[in-house]
Amino acid sequence: MKKSGVSIIALLLLTVVAAGCMGNSNSSTPTGSTAKEETLVIFHAGSLSVPLQQLEDEFAKYAEKNLGVKVKFQDEASGSVMAVRKVTDLHKQADIVATADYSLIPQMLVPNYTDFYVLFATNQIVIAFTNKSRYANEINSTNWYEILAKPGVRFGFSNPNDDPCGYRSVMVMKLADLYYGKPIFETLVEKNTNIYANGTHIYAPKEIQLKSDKVVIRPKETDLVGLVESGAIDYFFIYKSVAEQHHLRYITLPAQINLADFKLADYYSQVEITLGSTGKTIKAKPIVYGVTVLKDAPHRELAMEFLKFWLGKEGRGIFKQNYQDFLDPPIAFGKVPSIIKNEVRVEKG
Repeated sequence: MKKSGVSIIALLLLTVVAAGCMGNSNSSTPTGSTAKEETLVIFHAGSLSVPLQQLEDEFAKYAEKNLGVKVKFQDEASGSVMAVRKVTDLHKQADIVATADYSLIPQMLVPNYTDFYVLFATNQIVIAFTNKSRYANEINSTNWYEILAKPGVRFGFSNPNDDPCGYRSVMVMKLADLYYGKPIFETLVEKNTNIYANGTHIYAPKEIQLKSDKVVIRPKETDLVGLVESGAIDYFFIYKSVAEQHHLRYITLPAQINLADFKLADYYSQVEITLGSTGKTIKAKPIVYGVTVLKDAPHRELAMEFLKFWLGKEGRGIFKQNYQDFLDPPIAFGKVPSIIKNEVRVEKG
């Protein structure tokens, strides 16, 4: 069932990432009966909050008209690791789990909690800031690590133990060591936190501790938006889509470190991180989001209808509007339900 990261990335190299490509969606037949009410519970990555809200609004209209159901949503945004652990460790019930790192699903949810998953969208790590940020008019894609190291400058990233954006941020700083040939990880991470590296292998202790007030860490990446907007911190590592959605200034990073280029998958994989929260080791790889409907979903049939809507032209259009590229087509693994097979390419896992 499980697919290695390298094998999946090889498949993705054959997949065109098309932000605006629209797929075909099959309409369901209206029930003709009085609409009943159902609530879908979704545990999801914080970076999906904005597009998901719009997607849910559109699906609610569709479902009432075509399915005879008044749909409400109970969203729980968190770091993706925490979203998965709500199911595996806390045994909380949900219909859908959507993560910013697809590999968390086969690693932690398959086979006990789900038997399929879909890779659907991509992203990249940027450094976001505002006009209030110190050195806002000086920072660029070549000097960013020097600006972050300056006295008085404060920067943030999310907790690697809870959130893929967090472990990706520290892996970006380790990749920067290799790319620039300078001790960037030591200067920015090791001197300010108890996160450390042995060569290119990073270790994130279960309890992250700060050694200075230069670095701020929060459970999920979107928790840092308000801090940079208020001037409490100057910069933070975030997904490009989130920076765009919140109208923040940002700098893009070289392809060799921003985790966006599928052709550089082998280069990225030089760096890996072991998480104290799960004990699992994750290799750096291009950013790909994943989603699944759980086996014991309380409203599994309706959740599958929503997933079909999500993966179809409506969902793709909404993600495009929110600056996030969609895989064309999405790639599905496992016992893929027939209802979504027209929206995905099924691969053997």
